[in-house]
Formats: sequence, structure tokens, C-alpha cells
Amino acid sequence: MREITAVGREIAVTEDGTLCEYLTDTEESGLSEAVWLGRVVRVMPSLSAAFVDIGQEKNGFLPFAESSKSFQQSPLRDGDRVLVQVKREARGEKGAYLTRDITFCGEYVIFMPFNRYIGVSSRVQAEAQRRSLRQLGERLSGGQFGLVLRSGALRAEEADIAAEISRLRASADAVRAAAPTAHAPSMVFRPRSLLEQLLDDYLPRGCCTLKTTDAAAAERLRGRCPVEVLPEDAQLPPEIAAQRDKARQRRVWLRSGGNLVIDCCEACTVIDVNTAKSTAGSSRTNQLGTNLEAAEEIARQLRLRNIGGIILIDMIDMEEECDRQRVLDALAEACAADRVKTVIHGFTHLGLVEMTRKRTARSLREGEEAKA
Repeated sequence: MREITAVGREIAVTEDGTLCEYLTDTEESGLSEAVWLGRVVRVMPSLSAAFVDIGQEKNGFLPFAESSKSFQQSPLRDGDRVLVQVKREARGEKGAYLTRDITFCGEYVIFMPFNRYIGVSSRVQAEAQRRSLRQLGERLSGGQFGLVLRSGALRAEEADIAAEISRLRASADAVRAAAPTAHAPSMVFRPRSLLEQLLDDYLPRGCCTLKTTDAAAAERLRGRCPVEVLPEDAQLPPEIAAQRDKARQRRVWLRSGGNLVIDCCEACTVIDVNTAKSTAGSSRTNQLGTNLEAAEEIARQLRLRNIGGIILIDMIDMEEECDRQRVLDALAEACAADRVKTVIHGFTHLGLVEMTRKRTARSLREGEEAKA
């Protein structure tokens, strides 16, 4: 049973009582979906990119090449006004990573007004379903815009998907209309709220309930899921707050007595798995058991701490290849619940598990540092 609790600026996602996501809804939350009218500060032919002022402390980095081959835009010059979207938020000494291939995200589709690509979410595995959704996307787009059909489209009526496309297309049209007279730099499209993003991602996956102190949001979202309005002064339940506080710690204890040590560095995040207080011994079975338990907990901690980028995991050494594969399979299964794209690349020559998780916003650690 998945439950979303939103009290004040805090949002907690629990699954069967276990905290799996903790987010703080600030002015900066979700700005990766915002559309900005920026001004080109400097074109850098040697980098095949431009630096763009979007009103943030550091200029954004805009590469000329886009992932979609059907995206077409005119060349840029210094001083040009340009519509951009943040693909990766500013972090450390680096400014935001930008794109001109703007997208508008809904529950069933990702709408792309500037390309003609038709795709299907990687979460849809069955080839027959992928083919059916791709054909639906081609029919609904009519070659006029691009679409990615999300997994939620599998259980939706075509009329509901078409209605969502119309709504997202209206947002794109409004951006185009506002751009010629807008000040540069400025935001010309404000994204969905953090709460709306969570519901769009989680509702297609099954039962989900919402508890919130925001009566207006509750009324707006009523009908999409069961909603309970909490008193304005409500706080996170103590058991959830305790799990949130533990997520700020470097060390995470496992039921077996083993632990994880999580260190976030500039280039990557390193996770060390230890037997620690485990009294089960060092047999092959016990080492494998600890690693399997660690795989499940690591997947939860990545979501809870919103860790993105490159992740290296030092599992307890395993001699047998079949044991390694079992651990990778367990990690993949646990990461399947993650609404953020996660890719497990396997074991390196040094015996470390290498994986990546898409950066979507500040991690829990970065958010704490920003407050300090």
C-alpha cells in the first residue's frame, strides 16, 4: 500500500509503512520541468555548445546536439533569446544543463512539440504492448509532434490520453505565444507541483492514497486518488519522521547486523556493504544473504536520499558467478519500484557494482547543505 503524506513543505512517500521517498517542496523544486526564456551569453564552437543566462547564479550549459534526430532549430549567436528547459539542475561549480528540445510531462505521455519522435517507456517490457503503444502514439500525433507513451497509458482509455495530449499541447502553445514579449531571462512555463509529479508517476502503478494539509490541493486532486485533508498544523507521524532522520546518517544498519556506509562525493556515490555486527559467519550462504538484503536496502536508500549520477557499490566478496548474478537480479527487482530511471551496469573488474540513477533534483544531503 503506497501512501503520500504532504504536510507543510514536507512530502513523504511510504510503502507498507516504510519511508521510500522524502522531498521538500521549495521554490526550486521541480524546476527541471520549467521552461525559460534565456539569453545566449557566449557561443563556444570548440565545445559545440553555448552558455545561456536563465537568471540563475551560474549560466546554463546548452549543447548544440540533441538526443532526438528529428529535432530541428536554427543556429545560435551571442545575444540571441532562446527557449530552454533544464535537463539537470545546477550542482556545485556547474551551472544547469539545458536543452532546446522541450518536453511537457503528464500521467500518460511526455509531449514533445519540437520533434517527431514516437517512443515507449522502457518500463513497458512486452513487445506486443510496446508495438501497440507506438502505433497509438503515431495515430494521435499525426506526424505533428513527438510523444513518449508512459506505462500508465497501458491502462488508460484512448480518449483520456488524447485529452491529456490536448492539455499539454495547449501549454506548449502558450509558451510559444508568451516568448516574443517575455523578458529574458525569465520563466515562461511553471512546471507541475512536486505533489502532482508524484501522483503522475505513482498512480498508474496501483493503489495510492494522499494525506495533505493543503485543502486547495486536496480538492484539485480529489478524484484521482483517495484524499484525506489533515489539520493545517499537522506534522509527519513520528515513525516516518524517525525514518527521515535516519536517512541523514552515513551508516545504515541491516536486519542481519550488517550495514551500509554511504559516502557522496563530487564525482560519484560510493556504498560499502559490511558484515559488521552480523553473527551469521562468513560462509558463502551468509555472505550472499547479506548482499541480497543490502541490495534491497540500497534501492530504498537511493530513492529516499534522492541520490543521482554514478553509484559504485562494494558488495561483500563473492566467488561464484551465479551468486553475483543473483545479487544483480535482486538489485534490479528492488530498483523497479523507483520512479526515476535507474540503470545497473554490472560488476567492474574490481568487483564493484556499477550503476547510474538519473539526477532529478537536489539530493537529501545537498538540500541539507543548502539550508546550512
